[in-house]
Amino acid sequence: MTAPIRDFINDYCSENMLRCHMPGHKGRAEQGDITEIKGADSLFEAEGIIKESEKNASEIFGSYKTLYSAGGSTLCIQTMITVCMGVTGSKRIIAARNCHRAFLSACVLTGAEPEWIFPHYEYSLVSGKISPSDIEKALSVGEKPACVYITSPDYYGSIACIDEISRICKRHGVFLAVDNAHGAYLRFIKDERGIPLHPLFHGADICCDSAHKTLPVLTGGAYLHIAAPSLEKYEGYAKEIMSLYGSSSPSYLILRSLDECNLFMADKGEEYFSALNKMHEKLTAELSPPFRFLENEPGKLTIFAPSAGYTGRELAEVLRSHGAECEYADEACTVLMLTGLTAEEISSLEEILKSIPMRRRRVEIPHISGFTPPQKVMSLREASFAPSECAGIDNAAGRICARAVSCCPPGVAVVVGGEIFSENNIKILKNYSIFKVNVVK
Repeated sequence: MTAPIRDFINDYCSENMLRCHMPGHKGRAEQGDITEIKGADSLFEAEGIIKESEKNASEIFGSYKTLYSAGGSTLCIQTMITVCMGVTGSKRIIAARNCHRAFLSACVLTGAEPEWIFPHYEYSLVSGKISPSDIEKALSVGEKPACVYITSPDYYGSIACIDEISRICKRHGVFLAVDNAHGAYLRFIKDERGIPLHPLFHGADICCDSAHKTLPVLTGGAYLHIAAPSLEKYEGYAKEIMSLYGSSSPSYLILRSLDECNLFMADKGEEYFSALNKMHEKLTAELSPPFRFLENEPGKLTIFAPSAGYTGRELAEVLRSHGAECEYADEACTVLMLTGLTAEEISSLEEILKSIPMRRRRVEIPHISGFTPPQKVMSLREASFAPSECAGIDNAAGRICARAVSCCPPGVAVVVGGEIFSENNIKILKNYSIFKVNVVK
């Protein structure tokens, strides 16, 4: 497999050209940081080396088209929503609520009107089981939506029943869009049938991957995968939509890293991630008990910290004191990402976890069961652009949320724009250490 973007940049750097073009550091800050000079192609009008590199990625993932993003999955999500709306002419979207705030922003920008499917929560609003029957019920009434939108894997690592959800969507003639931001590497992890766990292999029509989250790619590198040719109304349609939201000066350092990642995936992907899957199985088997692990994504260790006498945040601090930084922690869980670690590093993590003393202590688990879907009185877009003010959370009851209330990570909102704050949901917000919110005046 070729790496045309990398090769072009390397060749250009070796020529020692007088750089009478952007960027202003002239290659002194980073030699490979170039712009759209002759031969470098252009991301949103790709006809040369970028198009060739994207085709290589498409072959690896088995998509109809795979398009690069230097603006993370956020740009891909904005494009997914706009493309689905443009093809169908519908603003209605059936969406699982444990979505990233990037989806909410996309709805504000496009005027999309999400109709929420609330997952079955247990310990946190960032993770929950999505019921296919709930999606079936939503699709059985009202106008045909632009798409069904789900997040899989979610922040705890729960992988949705995409096969079943896809069958339901196809029966109703509706596109299935998947935020697979945390699951690019699932292309190389197979289920018991030998089928990769990536959503493209289970019926997703369009999905995004944050390549930088789980693959050797610079932050901001992502993929937009299109499986259904009907989502390309005409050649270049998706690229045109991406250009509405993305910078006209995408980072060539990010594009080069996406290009080089094709070589990694083609040459080492199967071997590395197969070994990682086995190390994950070994790790959880040897550490359980005393630790208890949640969810089913092999690239994450989601530790239910109360089983060891800690809150998730407390356990994260203990890990930090031993030289290990986690991805995310809340009251219930500590999330560690294993993708990209070497076998030696995973062994080191195992030794750290084994050295942590178990505490004979009862830890109160957040009462997520007290969550009630907030009452909606305005659209996301209307609330977002309405006059607003900042208010203390204790004074928010009965007020209308102006913009999504979330921290990042995980970027999942308890209350979204246009919904009314309730006493119960205010308690949950406090569990997430959110004490100030934006409310409509």
